[in-house]
Amino acid sequence: MPKKPEPSRLPYAILVYFESFIGIQTARILAGHNVPVLGIAKNPEHPFCKTNACEEILVADSLTTDLIDKLKELGPTLKQKAVLFPCSDMSMLLISRHRKELEAWYHITLPEPDVVEMLTSKTLFYSFAQEAGFPVPKTALLRNAEDARNAADALTFPCIVKPAVKTTEWMLNSGGVKVYPAASAKEFLALYDRCGTWADTLMVQEWVEGPETNLYSCNCYFNKTSEPLVTFIARKIRQWPPQTGISCLSKECRNDTVLQETLRLFKSVDYRGLGYLEMKQDERTGKHVIIEPNIGRPTGRSAICEAGGIELIYTAYCDAVGLPLPDNRQQTYRGAKWIHWRRDLQSAFHYWRRGELTLKEWRDSLRGKKRCAVFSWSDPKPFWLDITRVAVKQIRSVFHKPKPSTAARSTSTSPPSQPS
Repeated sequence: MPKKPEPSRLPYAILVYFESFIGIQTARILAGHNVPVLGIAKNPEHPFCKTNACEEILVADSLTTDLIDKLKELGPTLKQKAVLFPCSDMSMLLISRHRKELEAWYHITLPEPDVVEMLTSKTLFYSFAQEAGFPVPKTALLRNAEDARNAADALTFPCIVKPAVKTTEWMLNSGGVKVYPAASAKEFLALYDRCGTWADTLMVQEWVEGPETNLYSCNCYFNKTSEPLVTFIARKIRQWPPQTGISCLSKECRNDTVLQETLRLFKSVDYRGLGYLEMKQDERTGKHVIIEPNIGRPTGRSAICEAGGIELIYTAYCDAVGLPLPDNRQQTYRGAKWIHWRRDLQSAFHYWRRGELTLKEWRDSLRGKKRCAVFSWSDPKPFWLDITRVAVKQIRSVFHKPKPSTAARSTSTSPPSQPS
């Protein structure tokens, strides 16, 4: 059990699923405001758990009800209600579904349970978005072979296929692949024959044309009356893996269309808490299309707000515990950046080898004020442990590289898949 806080101290911020870089960067932001931080992780030996921004790491599986048991054990030992910051979708869902058991000891800044379930379910969200008139890619749900044949006739290709819910069977059979691309109706039907049994429901979406720099995001925070206290717009510069991965370099920008769609979406459901919306501008039409929302937690790029002088995470904490809100909550478009160094090096090397990025272009893309996902001069240990861990993994893979499967070779020439 952690040491009990002194009465004069601020309430704890408890970061759940600390194994993610979202956890460590959020901890550093809060610790910078003298907020005491506790982490919860399944593996306390993970490199990110070696940060000096966290007072203690409590051991629990943040993706199962083991998390709820740990929070119920911890709660009665706290002298003040703590603020929960889940750092994964599953831990956020668990907290939402067990909020009545936890709310005596914790501030839980989430919208109503039915809103949480709708915004985190791909099938429910796309049905809601289509009915409410929000711009989303044309989407079909696939529960059987007949649904797949109907979709093949109705959709425009290329397209992507992904599970409505990532099942264990999907993850095992796909090797962790999030989405599969299909360039034609024939290829799509063959893909469904191969992976249609890996999940109860699959989704097929038309591909939104354009490079990864056409992907925009809005990080935001809404109070209990659904008033937006912070909004912050950024765009991707690079991601890893290319086309299918998550951002590794992003830059603050202005995009009023993305801002207005974010406000319209979240206010329409009386939203409360941290939110995020990603949209892509279609290269062909110039229109912006919703790719996905993320809710109830910090995101990988939420720390770009702090790089731009905007206190997103601390605003969420202050609003939860009733402290005066920070002054810096209005985006001023300074061109701040956010970078995950290891992944950006991987991405830049990929594009350099393809002749699509010069060393000068890469260097120029890094200029300006930045917030780093993992690296910190005052807290360097997690970064170097992470680099070492990945290097060892790569070396081992070279000497134990499996032969590519026929299925993997059959999709190697497909068009790129869209981030899920």
